[in-house]
Amino acid sequence: MNRQDRAKQFAPFDALKGLREALREKEIEHERKQKKELSEEAAQEIQSVLLKIKKGDKVKISCYESGYYIKVEGQINKINYVYRYIIIGEGKVFFDDIYEIKIV
Repeated sequence: MNRQDRAKQFAPFDALKGLREALREKEIEHERKQKKELSEEAAQEIQSVLLKIKKGDKVKISCYESGYYIKVEGQINKINYVYRYIIIGEGKVFFDDIYEIKIV
């Protein structure tokens, strides 16, 4: 038996096809979190910052998206007070999903 054929017999064997993918999906699902309720003080603080910011300002935002808390940093391209969202780069962050916001 040549060296290459011999090495193949020791290659990893996945007896249950798709098991690794299914386990990874469960792990991701397990990492998801419920959206936290903001205290009234924190909500007021976020509201005051939202009233101060304007297009072109640089901000750091912690927000809730699809079961995860993420951090977004960048320059504000648009603020829509009617539909209650901010566009930073290509991303849209809704006011109700903001957990923390700071002007940089």
